[in-house]
Amino acid sequence: MAAEPVPIDDPADPRIASFVSIRERDLTGRDGLFIAEGTVVLRMLGGVSTRKNGFAAEAILLLENRLAGIADVLASFPETVPVYVASAAVFDAIAGFNMHRGVLALGRKPPPERGAALLGRLPETSLVLAGCGLSNHDNVGAIFRNAAAFGADAVFLDETSCDPLYRKAIRVSVGSVLSVPFSRGSGAEVMLAGLAEAGFEIWGLSPRGAVPVAEIPAARRIALVLGTEGEGLPESILSSFHTARIPQRPGLDSLNVATASGIALYQIALAMGRVA
Repeated sequence: MAAEPVPIDDPADPRIASFVSIRERDLTGRDGLFIAEGTVVLRMLGGVSTRKNGFAAEAILLLENRLAGIADVLASFPETVPVYVASAAVFDAIAGFNMHRGVLALGRKPPPERGAALLGRLPETSLVLAGCGLSNHDNVGAIFRNAAAFGADAVFLDETSCDPLYRKAIRVSVGSVLSVPFSRGSGAEVMLAGLAEAGFEIWGLSPRGAVPVAEIPAARRIALVLGTEGEGLPESILSSFHTARIPQRPGLDSLNVATASGIALYQIALAMGRVA
């Protein structure tokens, strides 16, 4: 059961200091904390906090007229998580811009999980995504949403990919970043070598891929590798592993990486019996 709501009348109230100037904090970092935005993401945070998978809510800030409508969501949080409410004027002054959704939560990240640790707890039959140089937060969020939709077991991101716990990435993922296991921080070559050593058949997605994604043969463990928007995967990766393409009409260079991940995941998940 959530705590009794506490009214906030002053944007400078120290109790909500972590919610101040959200966009600026997005750029400077939050020292192990993150912002969850919107009702759907708040619901997901409440669920993962209950399952104790490492994420934990620190505080909730709501527009006062949103309180009654999300009572069931708030009920999934323990009483130790404070719930603050504010008028629209105060809420926007705290956030630093017009927050029409009116639902924010401050969460604490679990300790970062390195690739080897995550690999060690994947099931024998696994489907994972690996991202190299994914710098767009919208794309990363959408990739996690696709991973959840098609039953991927994990997402591995190299050290040049952006943080999936950035506010916008979490929002675009509709909270899937909080439920799909992920690892971030290794170099691309080290990350892919670890997957190969763990028995994964590695397939790099590229418009120049050797076979259509529908012809990727079934395997016990498959890793689909995604490259940065525009440049795609470097030649060193394409020449080291299997490659696949998504057939499309001529005249367009390539698909958006998030769209490509959804199409490829669907094909592989279908072949592995993960979707009907």
